[in-house]
Amino acid sequence: MSAKAISEQTGKEFLYKHICTSAAVQNRFRYANVTSETDWDRLTQDHPWLLTERLVVKPDQLIKCRGKLGLVGVNLDLVGVQEWLKPRLMRETTVAKAKGILKNFLIEPFVAHTQEEEFYICIYATREGDHVLFHHEGGVDVGDVDAKAQRLLVGVDDKLSEDSVKEQLFMHVPEDKKEVLVSFVVGLFNLYEDLYFTYLEINPLVVNQNGVFVLDMAAKIDATADYICKAKWGDVEFPPPFGREAYPEEAYIADLDAKSGASLKLTILNPLGRIWTMVAGGGASVVYSDTICDLGGVDELANYGEYSGAPSEQQTYDYAKTILSLMTREKHHEGKVLIIGGSIANFTNVAATFKGIVRAIKDYQGPLKENGVTIFVRRGGPNYQEGLRVMGEVGKTTGIPIYVFGTETHMTAIVGMALGHQPIPNQPPVAAHTANFLLNSSTNSATPASTRTASFSEPRAANDATLAKKPKAGIPAAASHYPWLWPVKEEFTGDCYVKATMLFSRNTKAIMWGMQTRAVQGMLDFDYVCSRDEPSVAAIVYPFTGDHKQKFYWGHKEILIPVYKNMADAMKKHPEVDVLISFASLRSAFDSTMETMQYSQIHTIAIIAEGIPEAQTRKLIKRADENGITIIGPATVGGIKPGCFKIGNTGGMLDNILASNLYRPGSVAYVSRSGGMSNELNNIVSHATDGVYEGVAIGGDRYPGSTFMDHVLRYQDTPGVKMIVMLGEIGGTEEYKICQGIKEGRITKPVVCWCIGTCATMFSSEVQFGHAGACANQAFETAVAKNQALRDAGAFVPKSFDELGDVIRTVYDELVANGTIVPAQEVPPPTVPMDYSWARELGLIRKPASFMTSICDERGQELIYAGMPITEVFKEEMGLGGVLGLLWFQRRLPRYACQFIEMCLMVTADHGPAVSGAHNTIVCARAGKDLISSLTSGLLTIGDRFGGALDAAAKQFSKAFDSGMLPMEFVNKMKKDGKLIMGIGHRVKSINNPDMRVQILKDFVKGHFPATPMLDYALDVEKITTSKKPNLILNVDGFIGVAFVDLLRMCGGFTRDEADEFVEIGALNGIFVLGRSMGFIGHYLDQKRLKQGLYRHPWDDISYVLPEHMSM
Repeated sequence: MSAKAISEQTGKEFLYKHICTSAAVQNRFRYANVTSETDWDRLTQDHPWLLTERLVVKPDQLIKCRGKLGLVGVNLDLVGVQEWLKPRLMRETTVAKAKGILKNFLIEPFVAHTQEEEFYICIYATREGDHVLFHHEGGVDVGDVDAKAQRLLVGVDDKLSEDSVKEQLFMHVPEDKKEVLVSFVVGLFNLYEDLYFTYLEINPLVVNQNGVFVLDMAAKIDATADYICKAKWGDVEFPPPFGREAYPEEAYIADLDAKSGASLKLTILNPLGRIWTMVAGGGASVVYSDTICDLGGVDELANYGEYSGAPSEQQTYDYAKTILSLMTREKHHEGKVLIIGGSIANFTNVAATFKGIVRAIKDYQGPLKENGVTIFVRRGGPNYQEGLRVMGEVGKTTGIPIYVFGTETHMTAIVGMALGHQPIPNQPPVAAHTANFLLNSSTNSATPASTRTASFSEPRAANDATLAKKPKAGIPAAASHYPWLWPVKEEFTGDCYVKATMLFSRNTKAIMWGMQTRAVQGMLDFDYVCSRDEPSVAAIVYPFTGDHKQKFYWGHKEILIPVYKNMADAMKKHPEVDVLISFASLRSAFDSTMETMQYSQIHTIAIIAEGIPEAQTRKLIKRADENGITIIGPATVGGIKPGCFKIGNTGGMLDNILASNLYRPGSVAYVSRSGGMSNELNNIVSHATDGVYEGVAIGGDRYPGSTFMDHVLRYQDTPGVKMIVMLGEIGGTEEYKICQGIKEGRITKPVVCWCIGTCATMFSSEVQFGHAGACANQAFETAVAKNQALRDAGAFVPKSFDELGDVIRTVYDELVANGTIVPAQEVPPPTVPMDYSWARELGLIRKPASFMTSICDERGQELIYAGMPITEVFKEEMGLGGVLGLLWFQRRLPRYACQFIEMCLMVTADHGPAVSGAHNTIVCARAGKDLISSLTSGLLTIGDRFGGALDAAAKQFSKAFDSGMLPMEFVNKMKKDGKLIMGIGHRVKSINNPDMRVQILKDFVKGHFPATPMLDYALDVEKITTSKKPNLILNVDGFIGVAFVDLLRMCGGFTRDEADEFVEIGALNGIFVLGRSMGFIGHYLDQKRLKQGLYRHPWDDISYVLPEHMSM
């Protein structure tokens, strides 16, 4: 959602902080907030004016007309305020249809004034600019300001001048107040623009000899501009509409949404309700809510929400577990139902998202069964068959009733089943995978008949559909019934028709902004199956890499598509391109699109990003209109012209392209807001008619780049289009332009229309649906009002979305009967090989792995070490020793073992700069080499002579001990064989000058290891060797080697063979390598920090000798 209401306190705080005006704005920051938790003594300390001034008190909870409702206490002292609050604070109140608790109040200084000093001002955004409404009589009884206020439209990118304010708004303002008001209004408008307000109303605005007083204020800001306005806004809290509580679960999902590239929305309507939904897609979520309410479930509907935009498995798990937690807290005597629905996805991997839901169902299987929950699932899209399979399997394994349906079932049919309006059919078999496009199995040459299952509605005769009547001659203009249509006639005059009627053809070439390889490959596969001569993607622009070429598939062969770092190079080298598909992020979409519109070759731009601030979108629209460019989006999946061109991920994967006959043109063109619902329309239209001619999803924002009317007029002027389908929605007035177009005769082709969001009028409080524009601010913006207006105008309007396909079929059949449409013969499309990655995802192929790993898995939502999630590693405080145990030994080692490993790393970390490894590292560092090179040079010195004695010592002592050889026998044998005993001897330390590192380790091992036979054996050897020479001690390498053998053999986690194998493969030397790496890195950093120059060994430390034969 973009436009969000803020509290009066927040709005005034913004105004007081940031307004720039010469008018004296009074009572700045003089307000106090009161709740049931308020400490009045503390409040008066923070705001001493409460004790000395007359006061006003009112609830600050987005309640309109508070004065008329008796919810404003005026001219009171502090005691009077407290008395006024007693019967109201934390009491339930009814406002219109909404019941809510009054819990947040605002106290401000009372401003004594006369009626003549009250004014009304409102600024609000529309597509064409910002309207400033002003009336010289403000206050509670201001009345219908839309009818009587002076109005000034400030066009997009225009500035509000003082002269225009005086001339057009202040005709009835007293002269002595004009200058002050002009400065304030201009300053207010600049504030409105700078802080990305979308609505700002002050009533009354009081102006007297002391200055300007903002008494009551209501405002909305564009929440998507947070990244722009964060410094000025701070952390904004958006209160819920009055009558609906703010739940922590809603805040949790909002936080997930903010951190995700996907869309996650949740609104709790009735936490005790029995009907819960988990719907994929902003448009589909509205359709499901409509259907539930149409079938009488409005009072039991517990929530509204949606997830879309390809959320990850973890994100859908978090979303699903939140809903399951909510719905299983209170039991319902009839049990509960969960509707997991959605349209046919364009790009979301259904199986991947369902895995998250399945995890949540397994976690909550107990509460779900206790609450008598029944689950109904309907979904389509990439890999949906696998998703439905795993959903069905979890029903069988958990015992929870789960009914699963795919694209063969109408989208909302499961609602009728869930609510008992329709019997649950035997579940039809579905394909095992999404690979049906590998071979063309169709043998029919004619367009196939519909095979879709019936809707949830009762069986009815074919002529029972509610069709719109044709408009009668002489019907008055729509504006006479709908006065808000005053700008509509401009749509049919002036420069409206400079844009191209045909956006795409079989020769259309596009540039893709963003490295979206999957979307590009999908477009190329579509091109190939449509038998295009050349790929539709000419180039990719990606600023984050240098110019290069990217490999893709064109049918069976590989091709290269150029990638450019900047737009200018791409445009210069590809003059044939006239379409840009922008996958730029919401932060960069505006700048990249404005740059693109500098090039005259571009006629169409599709903007995929959701969340672009509305002010930026309106600037894009203005520039596009000036340049004759059609914008599709923002917040869209794009559009498709079967047989010619598709935008990005539109239409889904090839199996859906073929199933919906999108590889060749039909006779029906549609326009929708929702991307997911556009794919559902592809399915509906393909089953009810000969198919889609063209389809566009204009996007869910309040101000889409192109409107319903823009595309309907294109379709009207396109000979190949025989009928038009429009799927509108609640919010805005664009659908009324279709009404007027039909009545004025500009639109003559049959138009089938339905506006989703009819449920909104049944809710007691305002609900913001998934799309930013799906919110009615006036009665005529409701879906119910628009559907009736379309019906009255002569469009074909069904009774509900569920009947949309039937009405489309009825109109189509009539056009076939009268010869307007002649169904064409089907031509089988060419086959396209499946990508290896997708075939592997579907489990259709197998290949030997190049190598295997058993210690770590990074593929899921969480990194896993030897089967343990990384979160558990930290939760259990396993430390570095525990992690090493998991990664090296594939075990969770005992606590003492982890501590011993960490101690070994500590004592082996460094032994001064003189040893060979440190010396090499220092020399390399001083030669200017990098960290990795310097570290490697030191590590390469590790071996039997330096540091590498751990493995050798462990092997020698183990072999002697295991063979039953006595310590003396072992020493004598090694002497006889002429071999050194690894781990015995030290250059400096001796029996009289012991190595404290060894002593520390010995104390720990003796105190914590369950047994130390190998260490005891080595210590007996040490007694023998030191009796001969004091420095032949068990050194730190030898100690760690033999102690590790004891650890592996005695800790209980390894078999004898496993313990011996770890010694044999060199695991123990790894301890020294890992520990000493810390020291080597320290020496490298030390030399760099000291800025030491190139090392040259001094001559006096080198013995120069001649070869032996020469010296003689």
